[in-house]
Amino acid sequence: MSAEFKGLGCVASDKWSDLETVSYQVKPFGPHDIDIKIEACGICSSDLHTLKAEWGGRKYNYPLVVGHEIVGRVISVGPQVSSLKVGDRVGVGAQSASCLQCVDCTNDNEQYCTKSVGTYNSVYPDGSISRGGYASHARVHEHFVFPIPDALPSHVAGPLMCAGITVYSPLKRNGAAKGKKIGVVGLGGLGAHCVLFAKHIFGAEVTVFSRTNAKKEDAMKLGADHYIATSEEGAFDKHFRELDLIVGTANSTKGFDLNKYLSTLKINGRYVSVGLPADGSFDVSTKTFLRNACYMGSSLLGSRKEILEMLEACAQSTTIDFDHWVEKVPINKENAKVALERMHANDVRFRFCFVDYDKEFN
Repeated sequence: MSAEFKGLGCVASDKWSDLETVSYQVKPFGPHDIDIKIEACGICSSDLHTLKAEWGGRKYNYPLVVGHEIVGRVISVGPQVSSLKVGDRVGVGAQSASCLQCVDCTNDNEQYCTKSVGTYNSVYPDGSISRGGYASHARVHEHFVFPIPDALPSHVAGPLMCAGITVYSPLKRNGAAKGKKIGVVGLGGLGAHCVLFAKHIFGAEVTVFSRTNAKKEDAMKLGADHYIATSEEGAFDKHFRELDLIVGTANSTKGFDLNKYLSTLKINGRYVSVGLPADGSFDVSTKTFLRNACYMGSSLLGSRKEILEMLEACAQSTTIDFDHWVEKVPINKENAKVALERMHANDVRFRFCFVDYDKEFN
């Protein structure tokens, strides 16, 4: 079953905020596929980097229809789909396919599969191009489609599908828990979710690092216990070897001294980077690692098991006010331009989410 979907697409990188209405063919409907009528989609910084073609070494498949924080209703299912049914409200994140057979896929690490397909600007084995959630519909393998708990509104659940799981997985895998001290670098969409999860779900003591005090009030409202304005003299010295884990969510490496952040880790502490800056790389001395035997690594998205666990934890939380930190944007060309340009200017606290899809796509 072939299909043509409509979306708001970018036709050239120099028109990254001037999206146009486009139609496109989607991959053939497989036995495990699900078609979703979209009703909400968060705006991720990855969308912005892709629209602006800022990540080197990648091919950009125009028209680019981005968006990988998707929530909608199932409208059709393949004959071998067993996990969902027509009418279910579901979410889709940044991954739409993997081989599901390799050692990674069979050990709850499918996000690291070498045959992984991203939800947009990727290529399926048959040559079809994946396109994302700034669109009328999505077609995705059932393994990467997740039931959304009733307690989570669609505009709240959308950002959880990328921003949420991107920080939940490293917190979970690196021992975040009550009694642990967790640092969060950067307070954008990823950082805000990281503070919420580290404090309200895992029960850790949370310290936020940000360049200035501009976001201190927001950090405390999110649940942070401490705040470090890194531009202040001696800011790092005051917090020498305090933290068990740091999750780095920063979207820029400009003026970023990783050595100073690592100095705040306890012996054998860990720094896990989940941000994906387009403007450079980290510069760090090997001597820094010797001083406190610290570790540095990274993390990519999360497994199906972790996504389901995260969604349930968020639905059960009585202390997280997600709605306060998500700004709803009725989807259309004009509003998309404003939202993307505001995001480029860092004028969002802390996530935009497109809504009102019926009005744009009938």
